[in-house]
Amino acid sequence: MRYLTFALTKGRLANKTLELLEKTGIYCEEMKDKDTRKLIFVNEELKLKFFLAKGPDVPTYVEYGAADIGVVGKDTIMEENRKNYEVLDLGFGKCRMCVCGPNSAKELLNSHEVIRVATKYPVIAKDYFHNEKHRTVDIIKLNGSIELAPIVGLSDVIVDIVETGSTLRENGLEVLEEIHPISARMIVNRVSMNMESKRINNLIKDIKEVLNDKKGAI
Repeated sequence: MRYLTFALTKGRLANKTLELLEKTGIYCEEMKDKDTRKLIFVNEELKLKFFLAKGPDVPTYVEYGAADIGVVGKDTIMEENRKNYEVLDLGFGKCRMCVCGPNSAKELLNSHEVIRVATKYPVIAKDYFHNEKHRTVDIIKLNGSIELAPIVGLSDVIVDIVETGSTLRENGLEVLEEIHPISARMIVNRVSMNMESKRINNLIKDIKEVLNDKKGAI
């Protein structure tokens, strides 16, 4: 039996994924060692391998078959647009992809003027404004502190992830339009889904049962 390899998004998503997998009987004790310098973690008994990667890289590892299964945010799936199967909404890491800005930008959004949009997610922003809103926009790619852009006059609005909205409110910004709900998703390599369909489908079934039990307990 060959190894099934998981690519997990570093940080909170990886921790939540491991908690979920443990409830299905899948453990990887090596990953709990905070001081480890290992890059690949193995469960020999179940023939599973795990590694941690930056969110935007997870769909790439899965598409090219370096990992069979990945766990990553829906925002990353939409932005990277890789050829993988999205098989499960895991229900954690919930937030929203939104258009945000000062209240005064509402009028601009409803006008036909070309507006400037700052974002870490140029693919999502372009798709939303061009294909859904049928608007011409000037998209400015930034890598951090997106909220700063409208405050200093770099952009009219931003497209970004909103969890609680507190950072927006503290800076005089608000959610103007919601683009898409975001949460952690499980993705699977297309070839692996065919070659290892029994093992992967059993895993999906086990995770679904845990998620349904959780819902029932709420």
